[in-house]
Amino acid sequence: MARTPTTILHLLLVTLCILSTQTTSSSASSDINGFLNCLSGGIPPSLVQTPSSNSYSSLLLSTVQNLRYTLPGPTRPLVIVAANETAHVQTTVVCGRRHGVHVRTRSGGHDYEGLSYTSVNHKHFAVLDLAKLRSIHVDATRAEAWVGSGATLGELYYAAAAANRTFGFPAGNCPTVGVGGHLSGGGFGALSRKYGLSADNVIDAMVVDAQGRLLNRSTMGKDLFWAIRGGGGESFGVVVSWKVRLVAVPETVTVFGIRRGKNESAVELITKWQAIAPSLPRDLYLRVLVQNQHATFVSLFLGRCSQLVDTMGAHFPELGMTEKDCQEMSWVKSTVFFFYGTADMPAEVLLDRRSQNYYLKVKSDHVEEPMPRGAWESLWSEWLEKPETAMVMLDPYGGRMASISPSATPFPHRNYLYQLQFYSFWFENGTVALDSRLSWVRGVYKFVEPYVSKNPRAVYVNYRDLDLGTNEVEGNVTSYAKARVWGEKYFKGNFKRLAAVKSKVDPEDFFRNEQSIPTLPASRW
Repeated sequence: MARTPTTILHLLLVTLCILSTQTTSSSASSDINGFLNCLSGGIPPSLVQTPSSNSYSSLLLSTVQNLRYTLPGPTRPLVIVAANETAHVQTTVVCGRRHGVHVRTRSGGHDYEGLSYTSVNHKHFAVLDLAKLRSIHVDATRAEAWVGSGATLGELYYAAAAANRTFGFPAGNCPTVGVGGHLSGGGFGALSRKYGLSADNVIDAMVVDAQGRLLNRSTMGKDLFWAIRGGGGESFGVVVSWKVRLVAVPETVTVFGIRRGKNESAVELITKWQAIAPSLPRDLYLRVLVQNQHATFVSLFLGRCSQLVDTMGAHFPELGMTEKDCQEMSWVKSTVFFFYGTADMPAEVLLDRRSQNYYLKVKSDHVEEPMPRGAWESLWSEWLEKPETAMVMLDPYGGRMASISPSATPFPHRNYLYQLQFYSFWFENGTVALDSRLSWVRGVYKFVEPYVSKNPRAVYVNYRDLDLGTNEVEGNVTSYAKARVWGEKYFKGNFKRLAAVKSKVDPEDFFRNEQSIPTLPASRW
C-alpha cells in the first residue's frame, strides 16, 4: 500500500498517543459511558452509533446476510463504530480494553452464525464495522495489491483485472463477501487448486493488536502472521489491510454449467466425480451443485474451449461435455458467471456490495474416501427430495492445495478429496419454517456421518457452525478445554498452536466471541 512519509508519521503518532494512555488490563465490568467518552476523544460522533441513534439499525443491518440473526434472541452490540481510518480502530480497541467492552470486527457480514455483529452468549460488546476501510492499491509491476479488510472479493477481482486482464486472485465465489473475514479463515475458491488458498497468497498485513499497536509482518512476528492467515483473525486483533500476491490467469478462460437430473444419471455422475475432480489437471476446477432435483456440474478452465473438451473427454467422458457447452470469456467475467449463473452482465456488477438476504443454516463436511453409490442413492431419495431441501455443494480439493503442508497455515484440511456443504435457506418468517429447515439440515448432516471425515469430523472455519459447540468463560478467560470441542474440528492439530499464539498476543482474552480461540493454559505448554 502506498504510504507517504506524512501518512506514516501520522499513524506512528496515533500509536504513540494511544500507548501512552492505555491501561494494562480490561476492567472486570463494562463501563459503557466511559467507553463512549473515550471514543469521543478520537472518533467523530457521526461514526459512533448506539441503540438510541437514528442510524443504529440501518448501520447494523447494512451488511446482515443471515436474517436468523435479526429475530428476537441474539444480543445486539451496545455500540457500532464505523471506522474510516486505522486510527479509529486503534482508539476503539484501547477504549474497549480500558472500559471492559469487548470488540467484534465486521468486514462483509457473511459470518454464517452472525458472530461479527450479534452474540448468543455475551451482552457487553461493540462492533467495529470496517466497510469504509475498503481501499485497494494494485502494484501492477510486482503483481501485488494492498486491500482493505472492508473491501469485498468482487471489488478485489475487479481492481485486479482493471490493472491487468491477466491478473486474478484465488478466493471465494461470492463477490459480496468481505476480504477481512475471508482471508482470515483461509479463503477457498475456483483458483485454489491452481494457486492454493487466499491465505497462501498473503504476503503482509496491517494488524491492530490488543494493545492498540499497529503492526506489520515484520513487527508482529512470525507466529501472529501465521495465525491470522486461516485461524480466524478476529481472535488475535483487527486486521485492517492485507498485502496479497496476484496470480496469473490467461486472457481467455472457459466455463460451463451442465445440468443433469436423477433420470439422467445424476447419481452415477456424482459418484464418479468424487474420484475424478480432485485429481484433474490444476487448470481445471469442477464443482457440483445439487438443487431442485438436479445436479449441475460447473467448471472453470484456465484455457480455451478446445483444450477443455479434450481434457474432459480424457478424464470424465461420462458427463458428455461438448463444445456447445463452452463459454469463453475473461477471468473476471468468469467470477460473474460463478455467482450469477450467467456472464451476460457487465463486470461492474462485482462492485455491487448488496446481496439477497434470507434465513440461513449451513453445515459442512470433508470427504476423504468416495461415498458409495448406494449412499448417494439413499441421500437423494431420503433427503434431497424433501421440500425443505435447498442446496448441496461439492467443491474439489487437490492440486496446489494438497501440496502445501497442513501446518503451513492454520487451515489443516489439505488432503481431503472434497468439501461438502448442506445449505438450508428460506425466505418465510416464523418458527414453523425455522424448525423444519433446521431439522432438515441437521438430519442430513447426521445421515452422512458414516461417510465423512472422522476424529475429528473436519469443518472449514469460514463455514462456521455453532452446533459444534460454543465457548465458556472460566476465570475471565475462555476455557481451553471447552473450546477444544469445536476448535479441533476447525483446526485439527493446529488448534493448540493457535491457542499458544493467543496467549502471547492477547493474554487477557479481549478479542472473544462464541468460537474465538482461547488462551493456552500453562499446563498445556
